[in-house]
Parts: sequence; C-alpha cells; structure tokens
Amino acid sequence: MKKILFLAGALAIYACGANKNTAEDSNIDQAVKYASTITAKELGTHLFTYASDDFEGRNTGEPGQKKAVEYLKNFYVSQGIPSPISSDDYFQEVPADFLNKRKRQVSLKDSENVVAFIKGSEKPDEIIVISAHLDHEGIKDGEIYNGADDDGSGTVALLEIAQAFQMAVKAGKGPKRSVLFLHVTGEEKGLLGSQYYTDNPIFPLANTVCNLNIDMVGRIDDRHKSDPNYVYLIGSDKLSTELHTLSEDINKKYTKINLDYKYNDENDPNRFYYRSDHYNFAKHNIPIIFYFNGTHEDYHRPTDTPDKINYELLENRARLVFHTAWEVANKETRIIADKAVKK
Repeated sequence: MKKILFLAGALAIYACGANKNTAEDSNIDQAVKYASTITAKELGTHLFTYASDDFEGRNTGEPGQKKAVEYLKNFYVSQGIPSPISSDDYFQEVPADFLNKRKRQVSLKDSENVVAFIKGSEKPDEIIVISAHLDHEGIKDGEIYNGADDDGSGTVALLEIAQAFQMAVKAGKGPKRSVLFLHVTGEEKGLLGSQYYTDNPIFPLANTVCNLNIDMVGRIDDRHKSDPNYVYLIGSDKLSTELHTLSEDINKKYTKINLDYKYNDENDPNRFYYRSDHYNFAKHNIPIIFYFNGTHEDYHRPTDTPDKINYELLENRARLVFHTAWEVANKETRIIADKAVKK
C-alpha cells in the first residue's frame, strides 16, 4: 500500500512539473527563443572557414566554389535539415550551357545552387524562400578575393537562420509554412543561379510566398560610421504593402535596427534593386526584401576578409531576417502581393 501511495505521489509531482514546464514554455516568445541561437560566435566560426583562402574566392564553377558547396551541404546534413530534391542531393545543378548563354565574357563551368528545406506543419505548400549567393570573384592576378562580406556574411547568416528553424522543429515548434534555404551560384556573373532557380523552380513560383534575400550584411558603410546599428532594406514595399508593414513591426518589436530606405528610391542611381538575386523573384511578382549594408572600401577587393566583419551587427541583422521569416511563416493568412504588376 505504501508503495502504491508513493508511486501515486511521484506521478502527481511529475505531472505538476510537466504542466508547469508546458505552461512556462507557452509563455515564452518562441521567436525570441530560437532567434537567440543565432550568435556572433557561430557566425564568425563559419565565416573564417567559408571566406578563407582554402575556398579560393568561390568563383563560379571553379574548385574553390566546389569546396564551398560541399561545406554548405555538410552543414545541412549535420543539422538533419533535408534536401527538397532527394535524400542526399542538396545540389540543383546549373549547367554550363545555361550559364554561358548569359555570360559576361568569360566561359563558365557547370555549377550548382545549394538547397535545404523545412516542411511546414500546417501549410506545407506555401513556401518562404530565404536566399544568399554562395559565389564570389575567385582569384585575380594571383590574389584571392575572399568575399567575406560579399556574400560570405549572407551565406553564414542563412546557415544560422536554418539552424534556428531546425531547433524549433525538433522541439515541436516548427513553422506552419515551409521554408526553402537557397544558396545561389553565379550572382557575380549576372544573377545567374537565381535566374536558373526561377526558370526551373523546385516548388511552383505560384506557391512562393516571398523571398528574403541577404547580400552583404557584415560591414558598416561610410554613411553610418557614427550610427552603425542600421541595415538598408530594398524592395520591401514594391510588391506587398503587407510585407513592408510586417517587416517594420517585427523590427520595432525585436531587433530595433535603423531601417534605411535610401536605396529603395526609384531614382537611386545605384539601382541596387536590380542587382541582387531577389530581383529574379520580384520579376515574377513574388514579394521580396533585400537586406544590405551598402558598399565600402573593400567591396570587390581582395581585402574583403573575415577579420573586418562586425559580428555583433551581423548577429542582429541575421536575427531580423529570422524574425521576419518566422512571422511570415506562422501568420494565419498568406502575404498578399497587392502591388503585383499585371502581365
């Protein structure tokens, strides 16, 4: 009898503890919990490898770029984040024939986009695409162009964002909509990898909710030397009022970064809206946001190295992208492209 009473008491205590833990977990802002796993330390660990001389500047189709895509694939495998293609195939092959039809003077070799995928729990056919370009300038005149900011910073941010989503999945808190993590090749050759993806989408473009594109988010430009807590947002309001408003609200709630829209101006002579991979999604009326720190003295130079990255800023900017993606993935209704261009 004593054993029965003891067992009943122990079970009651366990149940109370479990209920308490469940209640405490429900009170935690899940977005904050998983965003906090994106850290400056881990971003730095990735980038000092990814933008090292071993990767030879990651020129499209060259041996260093092949090392880079293996690094990305191995990371996703290590995290248990599957490919949307097949169990061990994380590469969307981008053939030389395609690349060279749109080439810039040089002859390019076969290359590949890298893709990983988290399936949504409630709306799996609706896809959020988060992208960064994996390539850079390679070796010129014997010097390695490491491309730590361009776009090593976006690449490692994407890895950390993917890891944060996967942690949520493992805890039973995964996103309602699906998320595709897309590392595109050939950006430096004319946005070629993203064009190949939108020409040959793994998931129908009609099912793509939005594209959040991360290209250069680890540095500070001259305009913000005295106020480094910023990021340029480009394109957030061009196709979807709702996405723009959501982005601003999320930033106010969580990351409190100065969102600078200087380069979002239609009359901006730099025309950055047309110069990174989000544009190939925007052409198909898919709402986009382009995250960018602006150019700096090391832009497209061999001096763009990982020791010059501001990892605390990179951390907060990556968290902004994560929070935005989390909100889009979990909101009740799909983002509306109310400014879609009629074709």
